Amino acid sequence: MEQTEDVRNQRLESLGQLAGGVAHDFNNILGVIVNYASFVVEEAESERPDVQMIAADARQVIRAGERATHLTHQLLAFARREVVRPERLDLNEFVAGLEETLRRTIGERVALIVRPGAGLPPVHCDPAQIEQLLVNLAHNARDAMPAGGNLVIDTGCDDGRVRLRVSDSGRGMSADVADRAFEPFFTTKPSGEATGLGLAMVYGIVTQAGGEVGISSSPGLGTTVTVLLPPALGDSARVVADPIITDGRGETLLVVDDEAGLRDVAGRILSGAGYRVIAAEGGTEALALAARHEGSIDLLLSDVVMPGMLGKDLAERLVIARPDTRVLYMSGYAQPVLHSEGTLEPGVALLEKPFTADDLLTAVRKRLDG
Repeated sequence: MEQTEDVRNQRLESLGQLAGGVAHDFNNILGVIVNYASFVVEEAESERPDVQMIAADARQVIRAGERATHLTHQLLAFARREVVRPERLDLNEFVAGLEETLRRTIGERVALIVRPGAGLPPVHCDPAQIEQLLVNLAHNARDAMPAGGNLVIDTGCDDGRVRLRVSDSGRGMSADVADRAFEPFFTTKPSGEATGLGLAMVYGIVTQAGGEVGISSSPGLGTTVTVLLPPALGDSARVVADPIITDGRGETLLVVDDEAGLRDVAGRILSGAGYRVIAAEGGTEALALAARHEGSIDLLLSDVVMPGMLGKDLAERLVIARPDTRVLYMSGYAQPVLHSEGTLEPGVALLEKPFTADDLLTAVRKRLDG
C-alpha cells in the first residue's frame, strides 16, 4: 500500500513538472504574441503607419507561433500521438538545409560548426522528427553555454550504422545527471521552468526509428549526444517530385471545423486560390449542407476530433452518399485516424495543424489530383 502511494505521488509530481513547464513556456509565447499583435494594431491605426515596422512586428508573432508549434509537437511525440511519416533521408543534405533554423535557435553567441561525413548512406526516418531532435539538442546546448561557445554537428558511419553526433562546449553534466538525462520529466532547471521532455523525446524518436542514442558529458567539458540509425534498405536513388500547382479550378470544397477562427482562415485561403467553399461547424451541419447542395462536392476538408461526430465518421457517411468526394483530414491530434505505431491508416490523407497557406493549398491540390 505504501509503495502504491509512493508511485501515485511520483506520478503527480511528474504531472506537476509537466504542467508547470508547459505553462511557463506557453505563457512566455503568449506574452510575445499578445504584445507584438498589439504593436501591429497600434501602428496600423496611427496617422502614418510604418509598413516596415508592422511587418517586423508581425514576423515576431509568426516566430512565437512556430515556437508554440514546436512545443505541442514535443508533447505529442512524447505521448506517441504524433503522425509519423518516415521516408528516405540524406542526413547530410537534411542537416545542411536546417542550418539557418539551428542558428536562430542557438543565437549569436554560439558558433555552429557542421562536419558532414563522406559516403553516408540514406536513413529511413520522419524528417519532421529528426528536425525536432536537432532543434531540441541545439536548444539544450544553447542553455548550457550562456556565455557562448561551439555547437558541433557531425555525421559519419559507425559499424554499419549512420552516426549523427551533436557536441557542445558547455558546462557539462555530472555522471548522475547524465544517467537520468533521458528520463521523462527529468530536468535540472527550476520547478515550472521546463517540461523535462526534450531529451526524453529525442530518445523516443531514435528508438522508434530503430536506432540507439547515448550521452557522454563531464562538468566543464561539454556534452555529446550520439545517435546511431540503421541505413535505409533498397535502392538509394532519390526521386524528385514535380512542383505542384496549388491554384484551384473552381472545385467545391466542404470545410468542417468546430473552431470558427480556423474555419474562416481555411475558407479565406481556399476562396482566394480559386476554390468554392462551403463551411460547417460540425458533422451534422455538414451532412445537412451536403444533402441540400445540388452540385458536386469535390473534397471534404474536415477536422479529425470534433464534438458530436468525429471527422472519420462524417467522411464515411458523406462518401456513401457522394462516392466521388475525396477526403482530406486536418488535425493537431490525429489519433482516431492513426495506427498504433503512429502511421496513417491506408488511404488516409492528413494535414497537420497549425498549417500555412502553402501547406493547405498543396495538400488540397495533391488530394484532388491524386
